[in-house]
Amino acid sequence: MNVFLRIGAYLFHPLLMPLLGTLIYFVITPRFVEPDLLLAKIMAVCIISFLIPLVSYFLLKNLHVVKSIELYDVNERKVPLMLQCLLLLLIIKMVFNPYDSPELYYFFVAILFSAIAALTLVFFKQKISLHQMGIAGVTTFVIGLSVHFKLNLLVWIILLFIANGWVASSRMHTRSHSSIELTIGFFLGAIPQFVLFNFWL
Repeated sequence: MNVFLRIGAYLFHPLLMPLLGTLIYFVITPRFVEPDLLLAKIMAVCIISFLIPLVSYFLLKNLHVVKSIELYDVNERKVPLMLQCLLLLLIIKMVFNPYDSPELYYFFVAILFSAIAALTLVFFKQKISLHQMGIAGVTTFVIGLSVHFKLNLLVWIILLFIANGWVASSRMHTRSHSSIELTIGFFLGAIPQFVLFNFWL
């Protein structure tokens, strides 16, 4: 059980959530997307939202800015979250636009708002679950896609809610977060997505 719970934290790491949302979108969208363009978009998201932050983490660790990838100390979260905000802005400006890909564009705008909210809380010495924030954002996004495209995505939504529970149990099991930090993380991930439904639903 210990191993199973820990796996959840790695499978649904916050750095992977933008890529997961993008992949789910391209799997379920009824719109035709040129294969070359699809691959280019996915690679861009993978590089900007996952690979660059991962490389940056090792750099920050060598500079003793962070001690662990878990970022247990709330002060360690400042630089990584600032970098994440800048990279999300890059995706919004360079990878997606509100005319060709409104769903993904506003998905990333919502992620940016969530990241800014998490960063703001850091300055008030408050730590929230970034894991829970990430998976909650993807779950809300898929619910929006189901309504937007009028598709029955119940299986996807159920699996994502199970993932939410898995992540929460994992973070509680490792004592990485309290139930309050998990709850705040959930709402910080879900609410921006829900609010921005007004721009693309």
